Amino acid sequence: MSKKVLALIVLTAFALALGLAGCGSQQTAEQAKVLKVGMDAAFAPFEFQDDKSKDYTGFDVDLINAIGKQMGYEVKIQNTGFDGLIPALEAGNIDVIISAMTITEERAKKVNFSKPYYKSGLSIVVKSDNNTIKGFKDLEGKQIAVQIGSTGAVEAKKIKDAKIREFNTVPEAFLELKAGGVDAVVNDLPVNDYYIAKSGAKDAKLVGDLLTAEDYGIATTKKNAELAQKIDKALEELKTNGEYAKIFEKWFGKKPQ
Repeated sequence: MSKKVLALIVLTAFALALGLAGCGSQQTAEQAKVLKVGMDAAFAPFEFQDDKSKDYTGFDVDLINAIGKQMGYEVKIQNTGFDGLIPALEAGNIDVIISAMTITEERAKKVNFSKPYYKSGLSIVVKSDNNTIKGFKDLEGKQIAVQIGSTGAVEAKKIKDAKIREFNTVPEAFLELKAGGVDAVVNDLPVNDYYIAKSGAKDAKLVGDLLTAEDYGIATTKKNAELAQKIDKALEELKTNGEYAKIFEKWFGKKPQ
């Protein structure tokens, strides 16, 4: 083998190595632009699966996709039970939680929350023919369905002599109400509103005033303060450019206050 041919082989190998290294760097950069988002996709109209396409949809889905686009990230959604979301975030399995999660002091000890993106509160749903429960005081001694790990579960457990039944998802709680297994469901107002609208008010109705005023936040790990700042910045930009208002009106039929 001549020295010229040997030199050519060495140069080719060197160029190939550089190319592979470049591809590796590019793949790493691309991977870094993926935002792994956890949500419990059984909480319409915030997050749920479309009956036909089975795609994830809802207010939270549209909002986090818009935030991801604003930040230059590709959003990948992971459907996780609500009570498993914070553990998944702490374990590094997801980067972000957006799942109609109320900002509370207890949760804020474990995660960083964005600025509030939605104002909610707890309300009561009973069967349409129930005329005995008219407010939270009337829930004393009653059987109440809630979603496990939710603020509704926390507040319901404070009601005197109430028997609390915790379900993995809110639809399961509503089904139990419809079947007559519980007297009421305590849950977030917009989700209760959506359920009643979908059922045509045949099976259930809202009663009483709101028990609480709650703010929803987007959660990130305590280890990644930079990501939390980027999300806050993107959320503010969406509110300024009108995109947030468009998404809000799409799902709730009115402009945000």
